[in-house]
Amino acid sequence: MKLITTIQDFTSVYTQQPFMQSLKTCDDILYFDCTKIEGTDCYCDDDAQSILKSQIDSVKSENQIHFFDNGNYHYLSKLWTDSVQQKFDLLVYDHHPDMQAPRFQGILSCGGWIKEVIEHNSNLENVLVIGVADHLIEEIKQDFSEKILEKVSFITEKNLDEIFENPIFKNASNIPLYISIDKDVLNTNEANTNWDQGSLTFEQLKLSLEKLFKLRNILAVDICGERANDLFSDHNSADELNNQLNEKLYHLLQKLFKNQNGI
Repeated sequence: MKLITTIQDFTSVYTQQPFMQSLKTCDDILYFDCTKIEGTDCYCDDDAQSILKSQIDSVKSENQIHFFDNGNYHYLSKLWTDSVQQKFDLLVYDHHPDMQAPRFQGILSCGGWIKEVIEHNSNLENVLVIGVADHLIEEIKQDFSEKILEKVSFITEKNLDEIFENPIFKNASNIPLYISIDKDVLNTNEANTNWDQGSLTFEQLKLSLEKLFKLRNILAVDICGERANDLFSDHNSADELNNQLNEKLYHLLQKLFKNQNGI
């Protein structure tokens, strides 16, 4: 079973990362230059969605790794999960709940994509979000509909030590799992992102991913959370740190997918 890795580059940030550049020469890598697509930053308009969906539809593989730039493009997880043709659970590592109503009605946003998946994807069973700042949960819970509250649960930043007590880590399930990682869930020693960051360590992330791959059939893993052009005066150090992290994540996920498929 072939494992495909896609790279969707919106800000040219991956051109500054030697490891990510080296991937472009590999046979199992699909690189999409998205820098000329308008209507994508934080909000994704209908024209941009059409282009991005055509990229997604071109990927023919049962197991996939997706890199798609910084957190402003996390809504791509919604577009990728739209292509899942079976019942699935969604697990998201993120320092933010990404469940706010959009500022502009009806438009897909990086801050509300999970809410969109819950409300519109009939194949979705349950959602678990790991590493969210505690105060953000309290701020948005009052806006949750009953449908959302039935499907979503959180392991907040304050309760990260309880991560393996959650049923999704304790009980095997026949329902496959889709994983989305925003690197802002990690502390600033591990990554430099364009949003405020949490306290998860790479080792904690690694251990939880290893356990998930043993318990569940993993469909795909998304990775976003690069730095933004306007936030770091020292782009080189930010890119160096993120390059190292992307390399570790890529090799880890390659190994886990191959073990899952007995390759």
